[in-house]
Amino acid sequence: MGIAESTPDELPSDAEEQLRSGEQQLELSGRRLRRLPSAVCALSRLQKLYVSGTGLRELPEEIEELRELRILALDFNKLERLPDGLCRLPRLTRLYLGGNRLLALPADFAQLQSLRCLWIEGNFLRRFPRPLLRLVALQSLQMGDNRLRALPAELPRMTGLRGLWLYGNRFEEFPPALLRMGRLHILDLDRNRLGGFPDLHPLRALRVFSYDHNPVTGPPRVADTVFLVGEGAVERMAERDEPTPRPPPRRPARVFEDEEEEDLLIGGAGSRALRPAGGSLRDLEAAPGLGT
Repeated sequence: MGIAESTPDELPSDAEEQLRSGEQQLELSGRRLRRLPSAVCALSRLQKLYVSGTGLRELPEEIEELRELRILALDFNKLERLPDGLCRLPRLTRLYLGGNRLLALPADFAQLQSLRCLWIEGNFLRRFPRPLLRLVALQSLQMGDNRLRALPAELPRMTGLRGLWLYGNRFEEFPPALLRMGRLHILDLDRNRLGGFPDLHPLRALRVFSYDHNPVTGPPRVADTVFLVGEGAVERMAERDEPTPRPPPRRPARVFEDEEEEDLLIGGAGSRALRPAGGSLRDLEAAPGLGT
Protein backbone atom coordinates (compact mmCIF):
# COMPACT_ATOMS: atom_id res chain seq x y z
CA MET A 1 0.00 0.00 0.00
CA GLY A 2 1.46 3.39 -1.00
CA ILE A 3 1.69 6.52 1.08
CA ALA A 4 -1.51 8.53 1.04
CA GLU A 5 -1.34 11.74 -0.97
CA SER A 6 -3.53 14.72 -0.02
CA THR A 7 -4.88 17.22 -2.51
CA PRO A 8 -2.55 20.25 -2.71
CA ASP A 9 -4.63 22.75 -0.72
CA GLU A 10 -6.44 20.55 1.78
CA LEU A 11 -5.48 19.26 5.18
CA PRO A 12 -5.10 15.46 5.45
CA SER A 13 -8.17 13.66 6.72
CA ASP A 14 -6.74 13.01 10.19
CA ALA A 15 -5.57 16.58 10.79
CA GLU A 16 -8.72 17.63 12.61
CA GLU A 17 -8.35 14.68 14.98
CA GLN A 18 -4.73 15.61 15.68
CA LEU A 19 -5.63 19.22 16.44
CA ARG A 20 -8.57 18.24 18.63
CA SER A 21 -6.12 17.09 21.30
CA GLY A 22 -5.46 20.72 22.12
CA GLU A 23 -1.69 20.42 21.72
CA GLN A 24 -1.62 22.63 18.60
CA GLN A 25 0.60 20.09 16.88
CA LEU A 26 0.38 18.66 13.36
CA GLU A 27 2.28 15.61 12.11
CA LEU A 28 2.51 15.28 8.32
CA SER A 29 5.79 13.34 8.15
CA GLY A 30 6.00 10.46 5.70
CA ARG A 31 3.15 11.65 3.49
CA ARG A 32 3.65 12.47 -0.17
CA LEU A 33 3.63 16.26 -0.45
CA ARG A 34 5.29 18.30 -3.19
CA ARG A 35 4.22 21.47 -1.44
CA LEU A 36 2.68 22.35 1.88
CA PRO A 37 -1.13 22.47 1.76
CA SER A 38 -2.26 26.10 1.92
CA ALA A 39 -4.76 25.16 4.63
CA VAL A 40 -1.87 24.48 7.02
CA CYS A 41 -0.85 28.14 6.87
CA ALA A 42 -4.32 29.10 8.12
CA LEU A 43 -3.72 27.30 11.44
CA SER A 44 -2.63 30.48 13.17
CA ARG A 45 -2.41 28.88 16.64
CA LEU A 46 -0.21 25.95 15.55
CA GLN A 47 2.92 25.52 17.68
CA LYS A 48 4.57 22.37 16.30
CA LEU A 49 4.65 21.29 12.66
CA TYR A 50 6.40 18.12 11.47
CA VAL A 51 6.79 17.69 7.70
CA SER A 52 9.75 15.30 7.50
CA GLY A 53 10.41 12.93 4.61
CA THR A 54 7.50 13.95 2.41
CA GLY A 55 9.29 14.87 -0.83
CA LEU A 56 8.45 18.53 -0.23
CA ARG A 57 9.97 20.76 -2.94
CA GLU A 58 8.74 24.21 -1.93
CA LEU A 59 7.19 26.21 0.87
CA PRO A 60 4.61 28.97 0.43
CA GLU A 61 5.35 32.53 1.54
CA GLU A 62 2.15 32.24 3.60
CA ILE A 63 4.02 30.09 6.11
CA GLU A 64 4.72 33.38 7.89
CA GLU A 65 1.09 33.29 9.08
CA LEU A 66 2.08 30.61 11.62
CA ARG A 67 3.09 33.25 14.14
CA GLU A 68 2.84 30.93 17.15
CA LEU A 69 5.05 28.18 15.68
CA ARG A 70 7.82 26.96 18.01
CA ILE A 71 9.06 23.80 16.26
CA LEU A 72 9.27 23.27 12.50
CA ALA A 73 10.66 20.02 11.05
CA LEU A 74 11.33 20.04 7.30
CA ASP A 75 14.18 17.52 7.17
CA PHE A 76 14.66 14.79 4.55
CA ASN A 77 12.83 16.64 1.78
CA LYS A 78 13.87 18.18 -1.55
CA LEU A 79 13.96 21.87 -0.68
CA GLU A 80 16.41 23.92 -2.74
CA ARG A 81 15.52 27.29 -1.25
CA LEU A 82 13.61 28.76 1.68
CA PRO A 83 10.98 31.49 1.30
CA ASP A 84 11.46 34.80 3.06
CA GLY A 85 8.19 34.11 4.85
CA LEU A 86 9.85 31.37 6.91
CA CYS A 87 12.19 34.05 8.30
CA ARG A 88 9.23 35.88 9.84
CA LEU A 89 8.26 33.37 12.51
CA PRO A 90 8.91 35.33 15.72
CA ARG A 91 8.53 32.43 18.19
CA LEU A 92 10.39 29.71 16.29
CA THR A 93 12.96 28.08 18.58
CA ARG A 94 13.80 24.82 16.75
CA LEU A 95 14.19 24.36 13.02
CA TYR A 96 15.16 21.11 11.31
CA LEU A 97 16.33 21.42 7.70
CA GLY A 98 18.70 18.45 7.39
CA GLY A 99 18.79 16.26 4.31
CA ASN A 100 17.58 18.81 1.78
CA ARG A 101 19.29 20.48 -1.21
CA LEU A 102 20.03 23.90 0.22
CA LEU A 103 22.96 25.88 -1.16
CA ALA A 104 22.42 28.96 1.03
CA LEU A 105 20.04 30.61 3.49
CA PRO A 106 18.01 33.79 2.82
CA ALA A 107 19.48 37.07 4.07
CA ASP A 108 16.36 37.53 6.21
CA PHE A 109 17.16 34.32 8.11
CA ALA A 110 18.81 36.59 10.68
CA GLN A 111 15.33 37.72 11.73
CA LEU A 112 14.79 34.40 13.54
CA GLN A 113 16.01 35.86 16.80
CA SER A 114 14.21 33.28 18.98
CA LEU A 115 15.96 30.35 17.29
CA ARG A 116 17.93 28.17 19.71
CA CYS A 117 18.41 24.94 17.76
CA LEU A 118 19.15 24.67 14.03
CA TRP A 119 19.78 21.44 12.14
CA ILE A 120 21.01 21.99 8.59
CA GLU A 121 23.16 18.90 8.15
CA GLY A 122 23.29 16.96 4.89
CA ASN A 123 22.83 19.93 2.53
CA PHE A 124 25.13 21.50 -0.08
CA LEU A 125 26.52 24.45 1.88
CA ARG A 126 29.96 25.48 0.63
CA ARG A 127 30.16 28.62 2.75
CA PHE A 128 29.04 29.32 6.29
CA PRO A 129 25.73 31.25 5.97
CA ARG A 130 26.47 34.76 7.22
CA PRO A 131 22.94 35.42 8.51
CA LEU A 132 23.68 32.88 11.25
CA LEU A 133 26.27 35.22 12.73
CA ARG A 134 23.44 37.47 13.91
CA LEU A 135 21.59 34.70 15.77
CA VAL A 136 23.02 35.41 19.20
CA ALA A 137 20.44 33.20 20.96
CA LEU A 138 21.34 30.11 18.92
CA GLN A 139 22.68 27.40 21.22
CA SER A 140 22.87 24.25 19.09
CA LEU A 141 24.08 24.31 15.46
CA GLN A 142 24.22 21.05 13.49
CA MET A 143 26.07 21.55 10.18
CA GLY A 144 27.51 18.10 9.56
CA ASP A 145 27.81 16.57 6.10
CA ASN A 146 28.02 19.80 4.11
CA ARG A 147 30.92 21.10 2.00
CA LEU A 148 32.45 23.71 4.29
CA ARG A 149 36.19 24.42 4.04
CA ALA A 150 36.42 27.46 6.34
CA LEU A 151 34.59 29.38 9.04
CA PRO A 152 34.22 33.17 9.19
CA ALA A 153 36.43 35.15 11.54
CA GLU A 154 33.25 36.66 13.00
CA LEU A 155 32.03 33.31 14.36
CA PRO A 156 32.64 34.35 18.00
CA ARG A 157 29.76 36.82 17.60
CA MET A 158 27.54 33.79 18.20
CA THR A 159 27.94 34.12 21.94
CA GLY A 160 25.07 31.77 22.79
CA LEU A 161 26.49 28.79 20.90
CA ARG A 162 27.18 25.76 23.11
CA GLY A 163 27.10 22.83 20.67
CA LEU A 164 28.64 22.88 17.17
CA TRP A 165 28.60 19.84 14.88
CA LEU A 166 30.86 20.12 11.81
CA TYR A 167 31.54 16.47 11.02
CA GLY A 168 31.76 15.32 7.41
CA ASN A 169 32.88 18.63 5.90
CA ARG A 170 36.11 19.51 4.05
CA PHE A 171 38.26 21.27 6.62
CA GLU A 172 41.97 20.73 6.02
CA GLU A 173 43.08 23.04 8.84
CA PHE A 174 41.58 23.69 12.24
CA PRO A 175 39.49 26.88 11.76
CA PRO A 176 41.20 29.66 13.79
CA ALA A 177 37.87 31.24 14.74
CA LEU A 178 37.03 28.19 16.85
CA LEU A 179 39.83 29.05 19.28
CA ARG A 180 37.85 32.14 20.27
CA MET A 181 34.66 30.16 20.99
CA GLY A 182 35.36 30.00 24.69
CA ARG A 183 31.77 29.05 25.63
CA LEU A 184 31.48 25.95 23.45
CA HIS A 185 30.66 22.75 25.35
CA ILE A 186 30.57 20.30 22.42
CA LEU A 187 32.65 20.43 19.22
CA ASP A 188 32.48 17.68 16.60
CA LEU A 189 34.96 17.68 13.70
CA ASP A 190 34.73 13.99 12.75
CA ARG A 191 35.39 12.97 9.15
CA ASN A 192 37.25 16.01 7.89
CA ARG A 193 40.79 16.28 6.49
CA LEU A 194 42.54 17.70 9.54
CA GLY A 195 46.22 16.80 9.91
CA GLY A 196 46.73 18.36 13.33
CA PHE A 197 45.40 20.66 16.02
CA PRO A 198 46.51 23.75 17.93
CA ASP A 199 46.47 23.81 21.70
CA LEU A 200 42.76 23.77 22.62
CA HIS A 201 43.15 24.99 26.20
CA PRO A 202 41.60 28.38 25.21
CA LEU A 203 38.29 26.51 24.87
CA ARG A 204 37.76 26.61 28.61
CA ALA A 205 34.13 25.45 28.62
CA LEU A 206 34.74 22.50 26.27
CA ARG A 207 33.41 19.17 27.55
CA VAL A 208 33.46 16.97 24.44
CA PHE A 209 35.78 17.15 21.44
CA SER A 210 35.38 14.59 18.66
CA TYR A 211 38.00 14.40 15.91
CA ASP A 212 37.66 10.78 14.75
CA HIS A 213 38.36 9.80 11.13
CA ASN A 214 40.85 12.59 10.45
CA PRO A 215 44.46 11.98 9.28
CA VAL A 216 45.96 12.87 12.67
CA THR A 217 48.43 10.84 14.67
CA GLY A 218 47.20 11.69 18.13
CA PRO A 219 44.86 13.76 20.28
CA PRO A 220 45.10 17.53 20.77
CA ARG A 221 46.16 19.25 23.96
CA VAL A 222 43.03 19.93 25.98
CA ALA A 223 42.02 20.35 29.60
CA ASP A 224 41.68 17.15 31.61
CA THR A 225 37.95 17.74 31.92
CA VAL A 226 37.39 17.24 28.16
CA PHE A 227 36.09 13.91 26.89
CA LEU A 228 37.94 13.00 23.68
CA VAL A 229 36.78 10.82 20.79
CA GLY A 230 39.38 9.91 18.16
CA GLU A 231 42.85 8.49 17.51
CA GLY A 232 44.74 8.05 20.79
CA ALA A 233 41.88 9.44 22.90
CA VAL A 234 41.51 6.43 25.19
CA GLU A 235 45.24 6.34 25.95
CA ARG A 236 45.38 10.09 26.58
CA MET A 237 42.46 10.02 29.00
CA ALA A 238 43.89 6.99 30.80
CA GLU A 239 47.00 9.07 31.62
CA ARG A 240 45.01 11.64 33.54
CA ASP A 241 45.11 11.84 37.32
CA GLU A 242 41.39 12.62 37.47
CA PRO A 243 38.73 10.04 36.53
CA THR A 244 37.63 10.13 32.91
CA PRO A 245 34.66 12.51 32.63
CA ARG A 246 31.31 11.06 31.66
CA PRO A 247 30.54 11.98 28.06
CA PRO A 248 27.60 14.13 27.06
CA PRO A 249 26.10 13.32 23.64
CA ARG A 250 28.07 14.02 20.47
CA ARG A 251 24.90 14.26 18.42
CA PRO A 252 22.07 16.48 19.67
CA ALA A 253 18.65 15.08 20.49
CA ARG A 254 16.21 15.84 17.69
CA VAL A 255 13.51 17.45 19.81
CA PHE A 256 13.60 19.04 23.24
CA GLU A 257 10.11 19.30 24.66
CA ASP A 258 11.16 21.64 27.44
CA GLU A 259 14.12 23.71 28.55
CA GLU A 260 15.21 21.11 31.10
CA GLU A 261 15.80 18.56 28.34
CA GLU A 262 17.67 21.12 26.27
CA ASP A 263 19.93 21.85 29.22
CA LEU A 264 20.94 18.18 29.20
CA LEU A 265 22.49 18.73 25.79
CA ILE A 266 24.07 22.08 26.47
CA GLY A 267 25.16 21.32 30.02
CA GLY A 268 26.24 17.77 29.22
CA ALA A 269 24.40 16.19 32.14
CA GLY A 270 24.06 12.53 31.23
CA SER A 271 23.41 10.68 27.99
CA ARG A 272 20.72 11.71 25.57
CA ALA A 273 19.25 10.34 22.37
CA LEU A 274 21.62 10.15 19.43
CA ARG A 275 21.07 11.10 15.84
CA PRO A 276 19.68 8.27 13.71
CA ALA A 277 20.53 7.85 10.04
CA GLY A 278 16.98 8.92 9.22
CA GLY A 279 13.40 8.53 10.33
CA SER A 280 10.72 10.59 11.98
CA LEU A 281 11.28 12.94 14.87
CA ARG A 282 8.94 10.76 16.88
CA ASP A 283 11.07 7.63 16.43
CA LEU A 284 13.97 8.86 18.53
CA GLU A 285 14.44 7.06 21.85
CA ALA A 286 16.92 7.72 24.62
CA ALA A 287 20.10 5.69 24.16
CA PRO A 288 23.16 5.16 26.39
CA GLY A 289 26.72 6.00 25.47
CA LEU A 290 28.10 8.07 22.67
CA GLY A 291 27.74 6.16 19.43
CA THR A 292 28.39 7.65 16.03
